[in-house]
Amino acid sequence: MGTAERREAPEESVTGRPAKPWGTKTLDRDIPAARRGDEHDGGEPRMSRTLWVEQPARRHPLPDPVRTAAVRAVLVIAVTLIQAMVAFLCTMAGTWLAFPMVISSVASTVVATWAVVDVWVTRQVWNQRYGVVSEPSSTARALRRERRARRRLERRALREQERIRRRGGTGQLSHS
Repeated sequence: MGTAERREAPEESVTGRPAKPWGTKTLDRDIPAARRGDEHDGGEPRMSRTLWVEQPARRHPLPDPVRTAAVRAVLVIAVTLIQAMVAFLCTMAGTWLAFPMVISSVASTVVATWAVVDVWVTRQVWNQRYGVVSEPSSTARALRRERRARRRLERRALREQERIRRRGGTGQLSHS
């Protein structure tokens, strides 16, 4: 067995599938059957355990646009840190590359700041648009309520028109 074993969570996994119960056999395809404990070789069969169990997420995952912005920001920040380190080492070594690296590090710092602000703005826009705020007076809830009421009225008007059409036009005030 590996060292990456974890305790089993009784809830469902992050993917929505129920987590495997403790003690469920997991076949290791690269280990011969005799070593896995699948066959009785005179001794007691070994109970194989899963190497890991998916733990349910404590918080909801980030929405896709926010996650995309966050990944982009992390990549830009990583490149910026590498550039800053190279600029520092070039400066200490006294090479001609030091000045261009310092200039590119400054520009990269501006871009990294923009990327972090982009994550924040994207998150705020997503929250505002899709109404994550769970207050009863949430603007998003009021907008959804109004939309539902409008749709109800439209469906009611369509049903009324369909009913009039099925009657053959009776009930119309004018015949044109």
